[in-house]
Amino acid sequence: MKPQFFSKYEWWYHLAMMPVLFAVGNYYFIGPSYFTDLNSFLIGTLIVTILYWISIITLTIIVRWVIARYPHFDQTVRRLSVMILIVGSVTMTLAVFDVWIYSIMPGIQVAFAWENIWPIMILGGFFDVFLVAMLGLFYSLEQWKKNQAESEKLERLALQHQFDSLKGQVNPHFLFNSLNTLSSLIGEDQDKAENFVEDLAKIYRYTLQAAKTELVTLQAEIGFMRTYHRLLSVRYGESLQLQLPENVPADLHIPPLSLQILIDNSIKYNIMSALKPLKISIHISHHRISVQNNIQAKIRPMGTNQGGLTELKAKYAPVSDRQISIEQDINHYAVSLPLLTAPYRVNA
Repeated sequence: MKPQFFSKYEWWYHLAMMPVLFAVGNYYFIGPSYFTDLNSFLIGTLIVTILYWISIITLTIIVRWVIARYPHFDQTVRRLSVMILIVGSVTMTLAVFDVWIYSIMPGIQVAFAWENIWPIMILGGFFDVFLVAMLGLFYSLEQWKKNQAESEKLERLALQHQFDSLKGQVNPHFLFNSLNTLSSLIGEDQDKAENFVEDLAKIYRYTLQAAKTELVTLQAEIGFMRTYHRLLSVRYGESLQLQLPENVPADLHIPPLSLQILIDNSIKYNIMSALKPLKISIHISHHRISVQNNIQAKIRPMGTNQGGLTELKAKYAPVSDRQISIEQDINHYAVSLPLLTAPYRVNA
């Protein structure tokens, strides 16, 4: 018998029950001589030890099979009923077997008769109640510990997913540049610096919330872009011109931070100045939203968001089968994103 066959709690239970059952059983079969005669004591203890563990292993296997057959909470009544029925039947058989073993052992005068069998059956019935209750309790305890461990694991995975998402969404270049801009504003215009800090807080609050959902309303995303635009305007001034839609339908949804990715890509791949501003316009039409910019390509673009269009496709994959489209000519570059009418998968 392998040590791991029984749990720690089962071992403690059996170690506590053995002295009681051994004493009661052998006193019934052998009488007072079990406690006064060394030979009777040794033979009786050896017999009851072997019979006890044969019974325990058999009944434990049966109980565990029943538990595996009916493992769910809503199957508790059926599980207990089947368990008691099978365990009770097996216990009756084991009682007959136990009396027979005692009857054939030399030096112990035990008759293989009904008057010796039925009390063992009754004692076995009481023992079955405790055994079934004990194993059921241990099973519930193990299931609770397992569920707790799984819940903690899922919680850790969810937090890790949020953290990974946040790491991908919190743009270190944007944060660094924002802090530099804020440092300059503090010495020049404190009111403007305070507004800048408030907008920066709104940006990262929205970013944190975006890590917890696959879709947001288009109105929320456009509202976020207005705040984002104010921060970009402080940094770039007249070098960046962003046109946002005025009327935004309330029933349309979009993966969060999708528009920010496209704005960042436009800044990433294009040069801008007050004389040659980067012009970005966002338009809504036919359940799609397009982000267009004039092309003023950089020779060696510096990264602001490395995810780009690949990240956008990953955002849309769980929520829609509709495709992202790209149009480009000599002067303009545009990306069109599907808008969803509800927060669930929409087919093309």
